[in-house]
Amino acid sequence: MKRISFNSGILSHFEKLLPRRICRTAAILCFMAAGFTASAEQKTLVLGGANGWNGLQSENGVTTGKGRFGYEAMQLATQVPATDITTDMLLTFDNGSITEVTGRYDIKENHLVPTAEAIKGKGAALSRGVSKGIILQGNEKSILGQSGLAGSFTVEFWIAPSLAENGEKVYSWRTSMNFSSYSEYQMVTAVFTNNRLEWRFKNVFPSYKESDVVMRGYSAVIPGEWSRHTISFNEETGCLEYLVDGKTEAIKYITSTCHEGGTVCMPVLGQHSVLEICPQYTGRIDNVRILRAAYKKENGSIFTTGNETYRTSGGRFVTQPILISQSASLNEVSALMNVPEQTEVKLFVRSGDNCYGWTENYPQWKEVSSNEQIEGVKGLYFQLAAELLPDGNGSKTPSITELTLKYTEAELPLPPFVVNAEPGDGQVTLNWSYSVDDSAGGYYVYYGTRPGEYLGRAAVEGASPVRAGNTTSITLTGLQNGTIYYFAVSAYSRIDGRINGELSKEVYARPSKRLSLR
Repeated sequence: MKRISFNSGILSHFEKLLPRRICRTAAILCFMAAGFTASAEQKTLVLGGANGWNGLQSENGVTTGKGRFGYEAMQLATQVPATDITTDMLLTFDNGSITEVTGRYDIKENHLVPTAEAIKGKGAALSRGVSKGIILQGNEKSILGQSGLAGSFTVEFWIAPSLAENGEKVYSWRTSMNFSSYSEYQMVTAVFTNNRLEWRFKNVFPSYKESDVVMRGYSAVIPGEWSRHTISFNEETGCLEYLVDGKTEAIKYITSTCHEGGTVCMPVLGQHSVLEICPQYTGRIDNVRILRAAYKKENGSIFTTGNETYRTSGGRFVTQPILISQSASLNEVSALMNVPEQTEVKLFVRSGDNCYGWTENYPQWKEVSSNEQIEGVKGLYFQLAAELLPDGNGSKTPSITELTLKYTEAELPLPPFVVNAEPGDGQVTLNWSYSVDDSAGGYYVYYGTRPGEYLGRAAVEGASPVRAGNTTSITLTGLQNGTIYYFAVSAYSRIDGRINGELSKEVYARPSKRLSLR
């Protein structure tokens, strides 16, 4: 079995391989590929693996990750929360850049380092604990850019700490609040205490009975592992809630009775001040956001992504149409993949003789299974698609490291064994024997003015090669007297005229005017 590696991003790979010098024993039509033999044995073509996954036709919800044997693998992309009217700030770290998406906050200082080890999207940030992290200044359209009464809010981020030591600070906003005769220090911080994150609100709820409100989690934060931390206040109920990975860790009612149903003690913000992210923290952080709304678990809320790492609807990628050297039948697709429990990979194929009129749904896709026999998929072009589906919680992704196509090409017909060339006045008559191959349906005649180069264009019958049909003789007219011409003949398949075999031996002739006197 012949194994052929292939980069799926190159649609016209085979077309570009056609040399200008068409050798006598290997010349083929311009739409056929170099490097294929006339054997009818089953062949293989490899996508991905050592070749990588560059140049796919389309990708939706997928990205590359680490696969088998150290190769790249296609897998689901992690989700990045979308913005809406409630989004006050969204800090992302994708593609090696640090961006505040909403435009309501300016990055004044940045000491974070981009890293590809992300939980959401394609990048995160690394804080090395020896700098100030990142400092942002909110404008007048932001929550932290205004003084006075505030309403519902949510602060959320993902962290994967290196140590989670006591005193490490992930989030810090500090200012002062001025009253008629005095001022009070005001702050909101998230600090590690005993391997747990602790939220501290000082003088943020001035009408509440306690000036300091502390929300402590009970789940230890494990170094090196991602966890999502959410603090939320609901202006309608006064509920202040701290959640880790979507599960409530601490809850208080900031009301006159300290219980649900009392008069809500609203937050009041002091002087305009900066926000510090990771001012004293070592580890990774991803997708920091502030919202003008309380946390909700219901579908369709501002937190539609919840704790899902991957989109539960899955992702899909489609290869470029792959040009095979001649009409072929696809026999099997085998996938080197990793499919965790409750996840799934679906494979699809389609084929045709001309891919330029293809649409998203035409020709129709056919679902196939890895390592199972395929029937009825034939043509000059093959195309593959794969759907990757996570588990119901969106926490696991399948991956595909390599796809191997196994296919059988139609046999190339043998050329004529005997070819003769008879010169005349401005013409040459060629005669040849029928091919001994029953698969031959007709013949092409190649001609040119140099041995092995059949680039002729002078004949009235057309440029090289001339399709002669199922006959054993043709006269090429309009040739230049005194010029030597070289000729070869090939047989094409009776199944498909584009399936063209190798060339016969080369013959030559020199037209001459004196030959008209014979």
